[in-house]
Amino acid sequence: MTDLADAATRSQTDGPESNAADLHQPVMFMGLPILRRTSQDMVNTICRHVEKAAHLNIAFCNANTLLLAHDDEAYRATLASMTLLNDGIGADLAARILDGQPFAENLNGTDFVPYLFEHASRPLRVYMLGAKPEVVSKARETWAKRFPQHVFCGHQDGYFDRNFTSDVLDAVNAAQPDLLLVAMGNPAQERFIMEHRERLSVPVTMGIGALFDFTAQVVPRAPMWMRRAKIEWLFRLSREPKRLLHRYTVGIGRFLWVCAKLRLRRGDQ
Repeated sequence: MTDLADAATRSQTDGPESNAADLHQPVMFMGLPILRRTSQDMVNTICRHVEKAAHLNIAFCNANTLLLAHDDEAYRATLASMTLLNDGIGADLAARILDGQPFAENLNGTDFVPYLFEHASRPLRVYMLGAKPEVVSKARETWAKRFPQHVFCGHQDGYFDRNFTSDVLDAVNAAQPDLLLVAMGNPAQERFIMEHRERLSVPVTMGIGALFDFTAQVVPRAPMWMRRAKIEWLFRLSREPKRLLHRYTVGIGRFLWVCAKLRLRRGDQ
């Protein structure tokens, strides 16, 4: 059973399928189910998959991710084969527009992965793939000191020659990880995971964006009060205005319009 089918089956047993505001039901965005889960729910799910050596492929969906999926059918198909979690205020706004209810928690990868390391019920073997060589190395060193109960069994930067992808996959498998973290940005990281999934003998994979950069403190995070107020995007915009201005103005406006159209279309059915 795929991650998506497994998630849908669990959702259907949690509550009435017809109740769109049921907090156990996923938020549907163009056929993509974004799960309503807590951090602890997902920690338990990951640990179960590790224990059973069963595949679980996680993608964190923010407004930009979902807009890319709206525009790119192939990327949407890639996400449809993964377990999708909500990331940021954009996904929360989508839930409010489409279902009238926000998500219980913001399950962004930057906060969730350290939470996983802290609350996992078993030691994990973790392989880290992506970012610049010095960044992924520093992130591995930082986590190894902070979470000595886990084994950070290998790392590889994301700038390798793609002609040597097979060698990278072999190195990942040789390290025998329980969890593979891929930091290539989206859509590249999700495409990489699913394109090579059959070659990977790791139970759980996760696309985690800029997490290594945050962990290595190459990129600063917003103060905690801004994160709690759900305006971390404003801090990021102030740091990278040229790269993010269009995304956080035109992009978010277009995303909200897409959500509104999906809501209207649902009402007409």
